[in-house]
Amino acid sequence: MTTVRDIRERSEDGAKPVTVLTAYDATMASILEAAGVDVVLVGDSAGNTALGYDSTLPVTYEEIKSRSAAVARAIDDALVVADMPFLSVGVDEAESVRNCGRLLKEAGVDAVKLESGEHTVGLTERLVELGVPVMAHVGLTPQRVKELGYQKQGTAEAEAEDIVELARRHEAAGAFSIVLEHVPASLAERITAELDIPTIGIGAGPDCDGQVLVIDDVLGLSERSPPFARRFASIRDEIEGAAEAYCAAVEDGSFPAPPDDAE
Repeated sequence: MTTVRDIRERSEDGAKPVTVLTAYDATMASILEAAGVDVVLVGDSAGNTALGYDSTLPVTYEEIKSRSAAVARAIDDALVVADMPFLSVGVDEAESVRNCGRLLKEAGVDAVKLESGEHTVGLTERLVELGVPVMAHVGLTPQRVKELGYQKQGTAEAEAEDIVELARRHEAAGAFSIVLEHVPASLAERITAELDIPTIGIGAGPDCDGQVLVIDDVLGLSERSPPFARRFASIRDEIEGAAEAYCAAVEDGSFPAPPDDAE
């Protein structure tokens, strides 16, 4: 069984990179586990993929909690991490701690991920004190899309220094790993070198301690993917073809087959 300690130790020189993919249901979670993925992330990217929203902002706590429980039930070995959706943390510390803790207590996840800012440094420290492992997330944080958009972050020197400092502060607060999203590769390389916890890149170049992608992008299910993603299959075409073949078989009478009266 993969533990938070196992992932934390993967920042050591020569360690095997950490592999992270998203899942939103038990079927996909079991497939990723069989493939040997280290960390299964129940991302609020479910808003764009599974739930039909235009962004992650409408995703509710209950939606993440339900999907996290489904994923956790299907996993034996991988580490299960749940995204904290918009406004489920940060408004009130007691409510934030309670929401995070319930995902461990009631949904069975192993850790939570916080889209990080000044407001999550103290919260990270408090959660870790209480036994709730935290994965931090800096750079592009999609829950701030109304403020930042989806463009690359940390391209200006001052902004890059702010990201470095935020990463350092979350490490000091006890985060066991940190996602670096859509930042220059040189900045990700610097943060990776300066931190003792593993960095998980997404659109952050090859020098992080691990990588994460949205499963729909990996499988070719998404109609549009971010420029830093890679399609490793074209499952959307396969599903469409199978559905078309099913419809044709029903319409022409070749499915279902006639019953065998001898049975």
